[in-house]
Amino acid sequence: MSEPRFLLDSNILIYLLKGVSKRAREHVETCDPGELVTSAIAFAEVMRGIEPEDRVQIEGARRLFGLVAVLPFDIDAASAYRRVPFKRGKFDRLIAGHALALGLTLVTNNTEDFADVPGLRIENWTL
Repeated sequence: MSEPRFLLDSNILIYLLKGVSKRAREHVETCDPGELVTSAIAFAEVMRGIEPEDRVQIEGARRLFGLVAVLPFDIDAASAYRRVPFKRGKFDRLIAGHALALGLTLVTNNTEDFADVPGLRIENWTL
């Protein structure tokens, strides 16, 4: 199993779950097992958007998160978050801190939301 390289943002996870971005899926398919991870923050955002009675989406999420490990938001992530420019009400800031703490490239379709974060490597796999 490979070391993590990419932290997937919630919007990319949603695109994968709903099958709406062929390009994102193609990128994922080129990655080795273990290279893709996500933050517990992004996991919470994705799961919040799934209705509890939607068995199809729940099963899809179970399969997706079987391939994309969910990493805990820990003390290192919280410490890195302190260095991220603050924007109230933005989970993106926590996700950015998590990617920085882990030294991973953040994969997102919302590159403009993260453009002001010093040192954060960003890729958009939907283009």
